[in-house]
Amino acid sequence: MANFIIIAICMIAGILFRRSGALPKDAHKGINAWLIYLALPAVSFKYLPHIQWTRDLLVPALSPIVIWLCGWLYITLYSRRQKGMSRSTQGGLKLVAGLSNTSFVGFPLIMAYFSEKELGIGIICDQVTFTLLSTIGIIIAIRSSQKQKLTARVVLKKVLTFPPLIGCVAALTIPHFIDINPLNPLFDKLAGTVGPLALFSIGLQLKFSGWRGEMKHIAFTLFYKLMLAPFIVFGIVVALGLKGIIPQISIFEAAMPTLLTSGIIADQYNLNPKLANLVVGLGICISMITTGIWFLILRWHFG
Repeated sequence: MANFIIIAICMIAGILFRRSGALPKDAHKGINAWLIYLALPAVSFKYLPHIQWTRDLLVPALSPIVIWLCGWLYITLYSRRQKGMSRSTQGGLKLVAGLSNTSFVGFPLIMAYFSEKELGIGIICDQVTFTLLSTIGIIIAIRSSQKQKLTARVVLKKVLTFPPLIGCVAALTIPHFIDINPLNPLFDKLAGTVGPLALFSIGLQLKFSGWRGEMKHIAFTLFYKLMLAPFIVFGIVVALGLKGIIPQISIFEAAMPTLLTSGIIADQYNLNPKLANLVVGLGICISMITTGIWFLILRWHFG
């Protein structure tokens, strides 16, 4: 219960601080910098060296790819039925439909519904999700906006300079050469800031004005992101007869709302940023209910 109270307090505090004007307009950028450069790499160092690598971990590694591909097809088919939908709007919807918020929302909810030790599985989902955003996501954004020349150098730079990815690779390699156990208390403290600060940052960024005019696109996109996407992963897991906590966390991460960075990229490339950010904001709020439903489904199926 304490974890759910923390989630509510942090998000509400962020919303109230934004509305009161007590913090600068871009205060969330400083918080996000802390999370991206320090806290998320610390999570990798805290959990990844202790993971027992098995074939089952292919599920969290491959599920974000399945979600992205199905989301791309879903929005492509939907856009063909919408007369006059612009290329930029299509690109924005593809970004927000296919990428899950596996860290800022996913990590706190994993701790709330399961336990902290399952974060290692969530990290795998998160790193694959970011790689998709930094490669295919950027390609979609550039092709939809045509504001920037698409080159392999641009894509490669975005992937290789992302701190959480660097932290992930370092956490998987350095412990083989150096004993980092004395640093575990430091990693514990830094990793402990992810949940509260991520949720506070989300609250600072949530905006809902103008949602009625975009309700059709929002509803169609969120139906896929919050219900259909995890159902697809759930169906694959059931079909393969997989059991245990790894497939459960993979399905649960698939049920997360849209990745916040998707909205930022949609804004940078002018891919109908108002619609993209409405999907992000409303999705986060609605997911507080839908993730609870998925947790009950997982408990019912896996026992």
